[in-house]
Amino acid sequence: MAETETPGAQEFIPPRARTIDQLRAAAVDCRGCELYRDATQTVFGRGDESARVVFVGEQPGDMEDRQGLPFVGPAGRVLRRAVDDAGIPADRVYITNAVKHFRFELRGKRRIHQTPDRVHITACRPWLVAEFARLRPDLIVVLGATAAKALLGPAFRVTRQRGELMSWPAAAQRPEDFAQVPVDSAGKVTDAPETRLLATIHPSAVLRADNQDVAYDGLVADLKVAARVLR
Repeated sequence: MAETETPGAQEFIPPRARTIDQLRAAAVDCRGCELYRDATQTVFGRGDESARVVFVGEQPGDMEDRQGLPFVGPAGRVLRRAVDDAGIPADRVYITNAVKHFRFELRGKRRIHQTPDRVHITACRPWLVAEFARLRPDLIVVLGATAAKALLGPAFRVTRQRGELMSWPAAAQRPEDFAQVPVDSAGKVTDAPETRLLATIHPSAVLRADNQDVAYDGLVADLKVAARVLR
């Protein structure tokens, strides 16, 4: 599927979906971009529909792709520990990704992560907006550069503005990208609900850091800002 032929996720969102579970069931058949061809399965978000904070990562990794759940690998364990240490109630959290299929390249028998392109992020945007519209969170926490660029634009730098509370989608480089977004196959459109957003590093960056303790403490410090919003 060429980039110019990418239909986008809206063609696969049923017009009568009212719940996250219904969206999740429909996402199994998503062919909104070519990533579905090599991925094991769609990896949709998980968590309670009354969640007050939504964590948005980049895309599922190898383990997530095999298990069908986001953040179940080593980075997920770091995130769960950081959420606990920051004092965010785990039952008020919903976790998802900007892109719902694993993008990788094969090296021998190993599947090596590849960063999603802008076309993949744009194609998957209707799923994300549909999730936000049903969750209506008090806060979105974006994890890492790709997720931040998906919601704030390519000029955003996590290293410069991490831990800073922003109004969203007003803070996006192109807020109109999240206004009147098509969210189902019948042509329904909706705006991403206005909320607040905070960017921080992806928990996988902690695992790659030369000093993991310092990197982890920085992640927790950012999430404590999020925790104060939820009080």
